[in-house]
Amino acid sequence: MSAVRIGVVAVQGNVSEHVTAIERAAAATGYDADVVEIRESGTVPECDALALPGGESTTISQLLAREGIDEEIVAHAEAGKPILATCAGLIVASRDAQDDRVETLDILDVAVDRNAFGRQVDSFEAGLDVRGLDDPFHAVFIRAPAVDDVGDGVEVLASWDDRPVAVRDGPVLATAFHPELTDDYRLHRLALFDRLPVEA
Repeated sequence: MSAVRIGVVAVQGNVSEHVTAIERAAAATGYDADVVEIRESGTVPECDALALPGGESTTISQLLAREGIDEEIVAHAEAGKPILATCAGLIVASRDAQDDRVETLDILDVAVDRNAFGRQVDSFEAGLDVRGLDDPFHAVFIRAPAVDDVGDGVEVLASWDDRPVAVRDGPVLATAFHPELTDDYRLHRLALFDRLPVEA
């Protein structure tokens, strides 16, 4: 088995759920994954891939900057290493959150509507056709954003209500929904393990 280190940015959000999904995806793809939770600088450079969970995008962006993790994530993306960004993670990864309170990482060439699908009470679930997956993915949307504008190099992997909700820009795959809240690890495999070198 190939040994890899996968980091889950743990300043906020569904950290343990992402860890579980990554471990399942690793087992299914033949990787021996050391999954680490990242709360301070210094760990990201040691990681082969990253997950950036949801939460509250303003708070996440501030904490990443305060801890010096933001620059390490940008360097990780520039090195072509895989990143999965979910819900608020998508907002933080974008080039434009359309909200000055959010300090975006600009590693995903999209503009985002932060609460496109409403408030907490408007949360919903839907079966999505996702490019790269053979069968529909059961997506959980909670205070979900949507992509308003897509850069030339960005691939739209899934849409809902005619709005992009899963996109890929080079090594970064981002979703407006929460794949970690299901037992389906396929998006973690698609985003992280399918992009790792054969011998990591």
